[in-house]
Amino acid sequence: MLKNIPSILTPELLKVLMEMGHSDEIVLADGNFPRNAHPERVIRLDGHGIPEILDAILQFMPLDTYVEHPTILMKVMDGDPYVPEIWEEYRRIAAKHEELGARELPIDRFEFYERARKAYAVVTTSETALYANIILKKGVVK
Repeated sequence: MLKNIPSILTPELLKVLMEMGHSDEIVLADGNFPRNAHPERVIRLDGHGIPEILDAILQFMPLDTYVEHPTILMKVMDGDPYVPEIWEEYRRIAAKHEELGARELPIDRFEFYERARKAYAVVTTSETALYANIILKKGVVK
């Protein structure tokens, strides 16, 4: 055991966060995320939602300040009237840890899947909110 590390950050996830370099990306995937969109590194955090994981990760991992959009969201499909309320929660969490906030960009679902395949790792969760998938681009510690 270590002190002051949220228990939701498993040893496997902490190792991945430490291994990641500047501009590497990690995906926090909701419960509906397809298996074929995963890279080789998959970390399962069953029973947890994305907001609590995001909050824990951003305590330690900075977002990239050298890009305009270090946070990528999955855009709502054309014609779908759904408004992802969880995005506002992500913005609040990012604002708590990042001076510049989330600075997010929604991208098309298939573009999101392609980007996820190239990510350093995917964290699978039990998140039930729709359009809850999020990609974080790691920054540098200053």
